Amino acid sequence: MVNRIVSFLPSATEILYLLGCQHLLYGVTHQCNFPSEAKSKPLVINSVFDSESMTSLQIEQKIQELAKLQNEYFIINFDLLKKIQPDLIISQGICDVCSPHNREMEKVIRFLGYTPDTLVLDPHTVEDVVQNIVDVAKSVGKVKEGLEIKTSLSNRIENVANTNEDKNPRVICLEWFDPFYICGHWVPQMVEIAGGINGISKTGDRSRKIEFSQISQLDPDILILLPCGFTLDRVLSEYVSLKRNEDWNSLRAVQNDMVFAVDAMSYFSRPSPRLIIGIEILAKIINPKSFAHLVVPVNSYTKLRNDV
Repeated sequence: MVNRIVSFLPSATEILYLLGCQHLLYGVTHQCNFPSEAKSKPLVINSVFDSESMTSLQIEQKIQELAKLQNEYFIINFDLLKKIQPDLIISQGICDVCSPHNREMEKVIRFLGYTPDTLVLDPHTVEDVVQNIVDVAKSVGKVKEGLEIKTSLSNRIENVANTNEDKNPRVICLEWFDPFYICGHWVPQMVEIAGGINGISKTGDRSRKIEFSQISQLDPDILILLPCGFTLDRVLSEYVSLKRNEDWNSLRAVQNDMVFAVDAMSYFSRPSPRLIIGIEILAKIINPKSFAHLVVPVNSYTKLRNDV
């Protein structure tokens, strides 16, 4: 029987709240900010640097510096973990920058002096993300509720995928643009479900750095900016510098006002149930006439006009 859970993964925290198991959650990370109530939970993990006060380039440089020196990305509150005495820790195997990874888990277990149950989530596709809801549900004895949520989300995905549209625009989704990174993992599949042809990356691939020449060679019909962990406002503020780039302004999508910014943190970066909202956002961007009726959250995306 699980009584005390520590979540090293924001999406797992979100799932626990969705299942009504927030009372079992005794520790979270600095990134666990949804729902807003999660921010009141004790912090067992924090970042070694304040990304909110840094530009995209500065964040990239800091991460590269830490990687080169083999320094830690996170600060673990071992004393608090010892006090909590968790019987389940949920972590991830996707990215060692976004959330505590296997290396941190090993340190925690050594410090605790006992081996709590662990659930390592490692999704790389939309199906993986939806299945993770059931995985978490099983760990807390909420299998029925987890399956109901899975069915509901799967129906919404099918609703988008089954809407026929003759146009299949070429789309590039950028996870970072100083330097340029192409989106991987589940994002290419999200684009395809929404009716687009994803460019450069493939479903399940890791996000990776690319050259601008790769973007210009494809010269996509639509460009979507979703820097990892950025809110819509943060994307808009960072885009100011990109607009000054003459090469960027030469792209067809830029000239045709087909560049879009999205709330990446909420609907794309994290493998949470809200990825399905991300698919619906992409559907409205890629096939606006077919999905005019589809309601998505206010301030979840916006078109970036070239002359503004």
